[in-house]
Amino acid sequence: MKWKFVIFFFLAVVAILLVSLFFVLKAPADFPVNSTYTVEKGVGLSSLSIDLNNKNIIKSSFWFKIFSVLFGGTRGVMAGDYALNSSQNVITLAKRINEGNFDLKLISITIPEGLNVFEISKLVLQKFKKINEADFIKLASPDEGYLFPDTYLFLPNTTTEEIIIELKNNFAKKIETIKDDIINFKKPLTDIIKLASIVEEEARTTETRRVVAGILWTRLNLNMPLQVDASFKYINGKVTKDLTLADLKIDSPYNSYLYKGLPPTPVCNPGLDSILAAINPIKTNYLYFLSDQAGEIHYAKTFSEHLKNKELYLK
Repeated sequence: MKWKFVIFFFLAVVAILLVSLFFVLKAPADFPVNSTYTVEKGVGLSSLSIDLNNKNIIKSSFWFKIFSVLFGGTRGVMAGDYALNSSQNVITLAKRINEGNFDLKLISITIPEGLNVFEISKLVLQKFKKINEADFIKLASPDEGYLFPDTYLFLPNTTTEEIIIELKNNFAKKIETIKDDIINFKKPLTDIIKLASIVEEEARTTETRRVVAGILWTRLNLNMPLQVDASFKYINGKVTKDLTLADLKIDSPYNSYLYKGLPPTPVCNPGLDSILAAINPIKTNYLYFLSDQAGEIHYAKTFSEHLKNKELYLK
């Protein structure tokens, strides 16, 4: 009977060890689901295992190190951001971190036509909490007008630089498709994008954009001030309905009532339709235009006609 007791005792010990090991290896009850953990470059296995334990991602630093050696040998862990989308045991985590399985889900962000850098930064911050708004504006401002509006997919750990580069690269691809039209128009791309940014803000349909573009190019050729409201959103954030007579006197190179020519930079990031309108303007005898409260554009050949349109449509 003694041997039966020894076997029973041995099996009991094994069972206790297995149960204990199961509870040690399983994820902590307060595992930080739907978070991201960053493995810093050059971090040692011991420091990493202690940090994971302190942050309730694993229960045992010892077993994490054991499985890390089993999965990764002596090459070391893979630095980067790891998505913790669900509760995971120490074996799974050790395997992922030693193989560089980040499991990051792409984030979709849509940038509508006509947004300026300041407005784009607000959208970016809603999606990417780690990005600094001031840094984004500083880095993106030199490329105002060339950040193409579109829907993009980014990793959650993407940087400001990576976002800006992707938007600029997309702009370059779109422009390449109409390169011959731009060359044939015989105006600098910088001027085209500046004018297209105004057209984007002032008109909504392809036809009205082309007519407005024609009026603006004509005014430039006649050395007339453009006298558009679009750039005031860039000066003080106001749109047409909010502008006052005092606003029209603001001394800014973006104030097209005071300064002739195109603004120093684009006033927003235009879509392809507005860019195409800028290089395919419809020539008319109109010199003036305005939008009523419903967004419908009314044209005039003379200033007196323009004043009548104001009385009729801007009450």
